[in-house]
Amino acid sequence: MKYNLYQIDAFTDKTFGGNPACVVPLENWLADDILLKITKENAVAETAFFVNKGDKIHLRWFTPEIEMDLCGHATLATAHCLKTILNYENDTIVFETLSGDLTVVVDKDIYRMDFPARMPIADILPKNIEDSLNIKPKEVLKSRDYVLVYDNETDVRNIKIDRQLFDQINLDPGGVIVTAKGDNCDFVSRFFTPQASILEDPVTGSAHCSLIPFWAERLNKKELSALQVSERLGTLFCEDKGDRVIISGKAKTYSVGNFWIE
Repeated sequence: MKYNLYQIDAFTDKTFGGNPACVVPLENWLADDILLKITKENAVAETAFFVNKGDKIHLRWFTPEIEMDLCGHATLATAHCLKTILNYENDTIVFETLSGDLTVVVDKDIYRMDFPARMPIADILPKNIEDSLNIKPKEVLKSRDYVLVYDNETDVRNIKIDRQLFDQINLDPGGVIVTAKGDNCDFVSRFFTPQASILEDPVTGSAHCSLIPFWAERLNKKELSALQVSERLGTLFCEDKGDRVIISGKAKTYSVGNFWIE
């Protein structure tokens, strides 16, 4: 069988920026072990698979290791694929997912994703994570992911991870966010996943489900600009809506191709 495969850089308007995701349209679902094998072969942080059900689009996300409960950049990439390549007519796209129905509104070249808010609360950092960090956080919180708050953007940019210690814990399906107020935006972040084939995720939409309510409360503002300061960089436009967050960004198609399964 022949399948289409699209690789798209999300949260950027430049090729080689943002976070690459692969998008695979399906007519019917393949077995989970096949989906995982495809994702491993693609060798990017996330592959999105979808089946168009007419009124909704059933969307699932896989890393090379597991199926995820929520992924922002692969959702954005899927919306971009639908609108710019597959000629999807509606400017409002409803995805049926493990995190409930997610709506993406297309506004020219901006994709506005309506996601659940996940306000983090104070917590204690596991010792092996703390020991793996070259700079210790001033605050530790947790929702799905640990949220480590630092004094400034420079600290976040200078974080180094001792992977031998870091990989001693499994946070399936969570990770570790490091964040601080930004120098030229409201806040910055980076995202790390223990025991993952890709240690640092370039731009993590789902992490902003926690970052947006946290920084909205801390900065006393509802609309925020964010940078994920990985090597590839990503730009996110954020809005706090109480129990929901709006995460917006752009995308750029990198490649269009095919693969075959016997």
